[in-house]
Amino acid sequence: MSFLQDPSFFAMGVWCIGAGALGATALALFLANTDVFLSKPQKATLEYLEDVDLKTLDKEPRTFKAKELWEKNGAIIMAVRRPGCFLCREEAADLSSLKPKLDELGIPLYAVVKEQVRTEVEDFQPYFKGEIFMDEKKKFYGPQRRKMMFMGFLRLGVWYNFFRAWNGGFSGNLEGEGFILGGVFVVGSGKQGILLEHWEKEFGDKVNPVSVLEAARKIKPQTLSP
Repeated sequence: MSFLQDPSFFAMGVWCIGAGALGATALALFLANTDVFLSKPQKATLEYLEDVDLKTLDKEPRTFKAKELWEKNGAIIMAVRRPGCFLCREEAADLSSLKPKLDELGIPLYAVVKEQVRTEVEDFQPYFKGEIFMDEKKKFYGPQRRKMMFMGFLRLGVWYNFFRAWNGGFSGNLEGEGFILGGVFVVGSGKQGILLEHWEKEFGDKVNPVSVLEAARKIKPQTLSP
């Protein structure tokens, strides 16, 4: 057992443990930055969205079916992950920049939230130029609800999104639930269907406004029967 008295033996042991820990960390970072462990979205159908119950945020809330939002003129709908999140506020501002062109097309812009914490929705409104509704059952967050937990903070794409939004002057807070991922829909009028479906795959994975506008231009407003 004389090797136990050899200092180099212990040094080698410490080195092996350190190398093993470094390797495990590198592997964790590698896996976190692949899409292997990301929740795969399940596409929503028009029938699924039509039957969603939404609620107005008035003092006397009214519950209605989501299809009212797009039945006549189609609609763009943002499912907000968390109103206080500065990444969500950035995406809301991007969509709101389309408002003048959407108004020309006669297409409304809406958002849904899954909770109302203090003044979070009210504080979100300056970034979003459309009506906001409550989706208590979180149906607009997917037929298969997806979450990104703390692993998201190991993703390089997420940190890139953080710096992009921060450099854009956006700020936020940590109020409310923010792990259930959101998305954006462009829905045609009547039974035209879902023309664009963007599911957030990681924090700050925002929709391309150009794609939204292209899809919006495909909407065919319902004509009144003579």
